[in-house]
Amino acid sequence: MSEDEANGDETAAEDEAGEAEPVDLEAIGDRLDALAADLEERRTDLEAADTEDDLDVVEADLEAFRDDLESVAIPEPPESDEEEDEDEEPAPEAELQDRNDDIESDLSDLESDLEDQRGPYGADVVDEITSSKNAITGTRWTEEGTAELIEAVDGFLDDLNDLLDSSVSLVNDGENVPEQLEATLDSAVAAVENAALDADDDADTIAGLLEAADDLESDIDAATEWTDLEIRERLRREGYYDVLDHVKDFPPEWHALKVHEKRGNVDMILLALESFDSDFMEEHCMEALQRMGPEEAIEPMLQKANRRDQAAMRVLGSIGVADDEVVETLLDYVDSNPNLQGPAFRALGEIGSEEAVQPIANQLIADEADVRSWAARALGLIGDTRAIEPLATVLEDDESDRVRASAAWALTRIGTRDALEIVTEYDDDRAYLVQAEAERVDLEPAV
Repeated sequence: MSEDEANGDETAAEDEAGEAEPVDLEAIGDRLDALAADLEERRTDLEAADTEDDLDVVEADLEAFRDDLESVAIPEPPESDEEEDEDEEPAPEAELQDRNDDIESDLSDLESDLEDQRGPYGADVVDEITSSKNAITGTRWTEEGTAELIEAVDGFLDDLNDLLDSSVSLVNDGENVPEQLEATLDSAVAAVENAALDADDDADTIAGLLEAADDLESDIDAATEWTDLEIRERLRREGYYDVLDHVKDFPPEWHALKVHEKRGNVDMILLALESFDSDFMEEHCMEALQRMGPEEAIEPMLQKANRRDQAAMRVLGSIGVADDEVVETLLDYVDSNPNLQGPAFRALGEIGSEEAVQPIANQLIADEADVRSWAARALGLIGDTRAIEPLATVLEDDESDRVRASAAWALTRIGTRDALEIVTEYDDDRAYLVQAEAERVDLEPAV
């Protein structure tokens, strides 16, 4: 290869590796001007559109326009090491990008206007009716409220039948009024769907149906819900006060609560607990449930216990059912703060949860004497023989005599001969409480 040929190759390589050809910014500007003018024509077309077919044409044009706009490639402004001067003119590339962004924003607005101009459709009527149906079935109504609902739906059916020339009527089959009205509105939906309404040809009918559906929604909103009643009126209608022949205690809610507890009316006590926004009544309701220990209260007590409610934990212990969810909830508080550990230990002990033995035994070395004492007594209530050895260690080594007395009580409660023999060794203990527990042990076989 000659020297001239070699130099020529080097020059070509330099041209290929050199800077790209400059972009024609003026041509890009002209292209943006043309797109802006074209978008104004699309706006005029939208304003003139009278039918869904017209709108379909405009939509297709806007989709093609967006493709054209996205094909415009605007280069990045050149980087500069110098700080920008506020008075300095922006780079031409930045100006072009601003114009592009403005056109894109106008296009998005036009697309939204297109959607707003469409319809309404029969499907919109169906959606409105379905929404009203859900409001009826998802709400608890008073007796007068159900009468108001029947009147509202009946009026809606009059409008529906006039507009569709249909014959939908109130359904009388069903266990309750909301269920009957649900079936009625399902029939109304079917009538609208069967009419196959066209957005252009049946525009007036659709508008009338939407107006009727709006009226129905307003009437449902105005109907009397259960929550519209005052608390005492709700309870009166539920029969809470029916047990009162005369009032001995004030307030009468408390007197009624006492009667319901005496009669074992758990449902009424739970109703009062749910209804009254009163610390006084809540306290007495929880105390009544703790005394009664009804299994019907497990679910509401679990909900409260999961919110760190100590009274609910005590009720769960009183109920004494080793339900998996109950035990799991209470175990969450075994390694918690002392305010929660106390009622949780007690409840797990009363339930007799074998699953809780090891977690509670771990608390026999807690820093707080109260926690160690509660743990010992809970183990005694559970009665599992696995607790004998750790309780014996507490009885021998714990620095608090009160904790040692709790361990002695727990061993006595477990009651096996091994456990009782451990306690009898402390009949001359320095602590009276421990000595008293030892003296109560009877190792003689029953006659």
